[in-house]
Amino acid sequence: MTGPRHAERPEHTASPDALEVAPGFHHESLQGWVPELANAEELREALEKAFDYRGDVTITRKDGTKLEGYVFDRVSGKDLEGSFVRLLPRESNQRIKIGYSEIATLAFSGRDTADGKSWEAWVKKYWEKRASGGGKLSLQPESLEE
Repeated sequence: MTGPRHAERPEHTASPDALEVAPGFHHESLQGWVPELANAEELREALEKAFDYRGDVTITRKDGTKLEGYVFDRVSGKDLEGSFVRLLPRESNQRIKIGYSEIATLAFSGRDTADGKSWEAWVKKYWEKRASGGGKLSLQPESLEE
């Protein structure tokens, strides 16, 4: 018994025009968010979002020290004591390892460098410029440093 051939599968029978535009993905805006970390699960979820965030976060340890930087790695263990994030501080190249169990608060304090930089936003701006007849039209991406 064999299944359908590759070209006969439903995803390959749609017209190319119908496949040209796919729905985009909406990223939630985390900039400025200070999640409530009432339990271990909320802490884990917030730190996963911090890992995906394209800006700096501020972590306040239970001893009161604050660290601001970019979360570039995380390891989620069985419990909070076996889990940690690694942070690249804003003011140095030193990499800091912070245990989940050490974290009192988390704030998404830095600007999300990719906010508003989706493909859909770029295309919308391009067509608006083209329709108005003004502005320098280019197919080059805009700087993320705006």
